[in-house]
Amino acid sequence: MEDIKKLYTESDIETMRAAEKGRIPGKNRVEELISFAEKSGVKRIGIANCISLQREANDLKTRLEDKFEVYSVDCKFGKITGAELLQDETVKGLSCNPAGQADYLAQNETELNISFGLCVGHDIMFNMKSKAPTTTLVVKDREHKHNPYQEFLK
Repeated sequence: MEDIKKLYTESDIETMRAAEKGRIPGKNRVEELISFAEKSGVKRIGIANCISLQREANDLKTRLEDKFEVYSVDCKFGKITGAELLQDETVKGLSCNPAGQADYLAQNETELNISFGLCVGHDIMFNMKSKAPTTTLVVKDREHKHNPYQEFLK
């Protein structure tokens, strides 16, 4: 048991306490996220979203703005082409820019970030580059309308 406790810093324990206090049985994840952020003293929240879920990300931003300063940034931030970023002329269109999203939110000093429908790999890059702790609210799953759990219901 003592070895497990060594895995956690005091800051980690504070996050775990806020998670415990923020839990609302029977409520949805957005309500729990709001509760967690309030209990953690968060004032500035960032949303990094896929452009294909822009409407939904805007709805979330509107809901959070009642209690927090909210910054959102879509995946095409910076408008860099895939060919330019990946140095591959066969790649067409604008590239997703998860490092740019993380940088934008860091510049705006967000204290908690939300990954909202980013592609596999892009979500990993965003989480790695994010200066603030990150939670996932929506995952990209084109087949199951962003609800991968549907596969398990078959």
